[in-house]
Amino acid sequence: MQNTNELNADLVVILGTGGTIAGTAQDAADNVGYRAAQLGVLELVRAIPPLAQRRLETEQIAQLDSKDMDFATWRKLVLRVSEHLARPEVMGVVITHGTDTLEETAYFLQRVLAPTKPVVLTAAMRPATALQTDGPQNLLDAVNVAADAQARGVLIVFSGAVHSAEQLRKVHSYRVDAFASADGARAAVVEEGRVRWLSQLATSRTPFGLGVLNRPLQTWPRVQILMNHVGADGSVVEALLSQGVDGLVVAGTGNGSLSLPLEAALRAAQAQGVAVLRSTRCDAGPVTESDQALPSAGALSPVKARVELLLTLLAAN
Repeated sequence: MQNTNELNADLVVILGTGGTIAGTAQDAADNVGYRAAQLGVLELVRAIPPLAQRRLETEQIAQLDSKDMDFATWRKLVLRVSEHLARPEVMGVVITHGTDTLEETAYFLQRVLAPTKPVVLTAAMRPATALQTDGPQNLLDAVNVAADAQARGVLIVFSGAVHSAEQLRKVHSYRVDAFASADGARAAVVEEGRVRWLSQLATSRTPFGLGVLNRPLQTWPRVQILMNHVGADGSVVEALLSQGVDGLVVAGTGNGSLSLPLEAALRAAQAQGVAVLRSTRCDAGPVTESDQALPSAGALSPVKARVELLLTLLAAN
């Protein structure tokens, strides 16, 4: 049975990490030559009048371009999210982020926490100073989703669409509708402030939990990504082995297929104790399991497979 405070939960906490949504440019017509992470999250909120009607808290977790996202920021972010979610008055958490590594951060949060309350990430493709900036609408939509009674788990709100952390992929380098769900599996859409759910939110796998983050950051496993392509051989694998890599994710062609020399090198690495996962460089679709093949990452993209393998290795130690 829920206590009274949980039933009356109406507070949304907004955590800022920087990104293009907080970026500025000298020329309002310049959507490329801007500096990311220049405005604080409180400034972003104050620029959106409808948010004044919401009960909100803001906190600046980091101020960086998401291409420079690191493990230290990830750990700080997940710990603060967990602390806020544990507060009975908090209905949900919103995170402003850069688009470059948003899908990795979202998947990391989902696999560590698998929260029952909503944790909603949003971002922008244009800086806050643009003539037609997309950040304010995305942030407003994200708060509306975080305050929706049906929302749970880690979600991404962008360009009017709601995506799950497992399905989200960045599919365009500059358009404002830069994200899509693999296999078209959007969770919901936001229409004039109202959330219309298109599907049931799937129950996540058992989360790794916060205990997986206890290892000192400098000892976290080294997991690298490589790709199959015409003429791919084992030289990159051998170079990574010489540097002491702990895990390898290979983006195979098609259904995770690998050239014979690359597969041989990966099997040799596996025999030396290096964990290997086989993903695909295709935009969507799973890599099917096979007893004869290297372990499959399922439907995870290469970057999400890397997060999964990193957390698996952390948990094993």
